[in-house]
Amino acid sequence: MRSTASILHLDLDAFFAAVEQRDKPSLRGKPVIVGGTGGRGVVSTASYEARKYGVGSAMSGREARARCPHAAFLSGRFHAYRATSKLVMQALRDLSPLVEPLSLDEAFVDLAAADLPDLEVDTVTAAGAELRRRVQEVTGGLTATVGIASSKFLAKVASELDKPDGMTVVPPGTELDLLRPMKVKVIPGVGPATAERLRRAGIHTVAELEAVTEDELVRLLGQAQGHGLWQLARAQDSRPVVAEREAKSISVEGTYDSDLTDRRLMEGLLTRQAREVGTRMRKNGHSGRTITIKVRLHDFTTLSRSSTLTSPTDDGATIARIARSLLADLDTTGGVRLLGVGVSGLADWVQEDLFGADAEDEEVEVVLPEPPRRTWPPGADVVHDELGAGWVWGSGAGVVTVRFETADTPPGPVRSFRADDPALRRFEPPPED
Repeated sequence: MRSTASILHLDLDAFFAAVEQRDKPSLRGKPVIVGGTGGRGVVSTASYEARKYGVGSAMSGREARARCPHAAFLSGRFHAYRATSKLVMQALRDLSPLVEPLSLDEAFVDLAAADLPDLEVDTVTAAGAELRRRVQEVTGGLTATVGIASSKFLAKVASELDKPDGMTVVPPGTELDLLRPMKVKVIPGVGPATAERLRRAGIHTVAELEAVTEDELVRLLGQAQGHGLWQLARAQDSRPVVAEREAKSISVEGTYDSDLTDRRLMEGLLTRQAREVGTRMRKNGHSGRTITIKVRLHDFTTLSRSSTLTSPTDDGATIARIARSLLADLDTTGGVRLLGVGVSGLADWVQEDLFGADAEDEEVEVVLPEPPRRTWPPGADVVHDELGAGWVWGSGAGVVTVRFETADTPPGPVRSFRADDPALRRFEPPPED
């Protein structure tokens, strides 16, 4: 562990929902739920106003509606989330060249690589406060919670203590004082099953876990997990902040304007993606054993299926064949909005002729259907020829209702149109770099 509190963890508060509230003034201060819009959908993010009613991530949309029926349920706008995330990550890199993003809304920052006069508690506290101010500035009002400590583990724990819009700095030497009273679930890797095994052994808090010998934990949980928990219970974590990670997988995915229902079309898209994955693998000198497909259904539910080969491959035809077989096991009758193929378990060698010399697939022609004009998911950005920019309030029975407002306007008026009104169209975000 470091002798200074020089690792910062930043976590944007209720990120997806916060972006929606920023861009939709009429929703500010009100419960907002991203995801869960379909019959089988699940909640991706809930605003803090919705969390007061017990709504949380991964909850079914049905349960979320029962708990908070007056919430705004939105389908999600990933172009807006990615664009906002880029602004935040750049603000972090302006502070330190060593930034390790974990997802769109959180990252570690190594303050030891920052241009700071020293790493005393007052100095890093001031740096954290200025970073939070800067994030709020570049994102147009979004808040972030920050934890600063002597290790990644402690920084992550600290960032959970003062949510939302807060900061906790753990002075060096006080790490165990902070950890000991906490429940064991605060430790990464302690999920419900592990927590139950520890509970049966009479272990509920980190202090009780600390009192158990390493041999006992290994017997209880196995070598890897037992050793890891023994270290973390003593606040021992020497993992560095890694700005550039070596690729653990290579993948390609696509999101489609209209839900896909044609199985042959999906197979063709997977085949095309698999070929691209194979090309990228060969270009980088990689091969891999585990082939995974990712499928996001019409209701926002995301599914994945994997298959592991006995030897690594970089052959697009082989990857495509496995991907198509994995798709066959999934029910896609309701429509698919995203498809992806990836290969993991990367190696630097390949088993030649894994499926014989005739493994190459025949050329597949892929023609995407024209996006139907009647696709109006709740929360989607739209533009009207006369009234300008707005978002879908709701739709059904051939009618779409739009609220005309943006992040830079006051709450706007609501108007309804025929779903096929030629003056109303979905907003198309600019292509990403």
